[in-house]
Amino acid sequence: MPALELVRLDHAAALLSFEQENRAYFAASVPDRGGDFFTHFDEEHARLLARQAAGTDYFHVLIGDDGEVLGRVNLVEAADGCAELGFRIAEKAAGRGLATAAVRQVCALARTDYGLVRLRARATNDNRGSRAVLARTCFVATGEILLNGRPGTSYSLSLIDDL
Repeated sequence: MPALELVRLDHAAALLSFEQENRAYFAASVPDRGGDFFTHFDEEHARLLARQAAGTDYFHVLIGDDGEVLGRVNLVEAADGCAELGFRIAEKAAGRGLATAAVRQVCALARTDYGLVRLRARATNDNRGSRAVLARTCFVATGEILLNGRPGTSYSLSLIDDL
């Protein structure tokens, strides 16, 4: 299993390569990040690290044995015990269970290390892979939404054991 790590400054080059190599693949199911993201990646990476240092966001990378980024799993807008989950896996690593395993790890970290009690997520209805990962990790559909003009579903996961 690849290692899940909090994003650091020294991940920048591998993270940019991951985003560039998978740009078209990701754009098929999630909105494209836009050209400015790639042109000004160093500034974007610095903003990301600042938000992480402030405790409002937790950005994780899935690192393969060769140091290559194979995926991202992020918790953003953490407030009042809740955060939004987002994830993406490289095309060449898809279908191997990495997303499910990484999301499970981040859910555990959310509860034990970040003090969160609930996670939210969203996926377009045609994004079968993400919807399957959310189902396998016990997220519950909470409503129909529009994501950039496309039909989607919102999800929620309680991180508190109901005993």
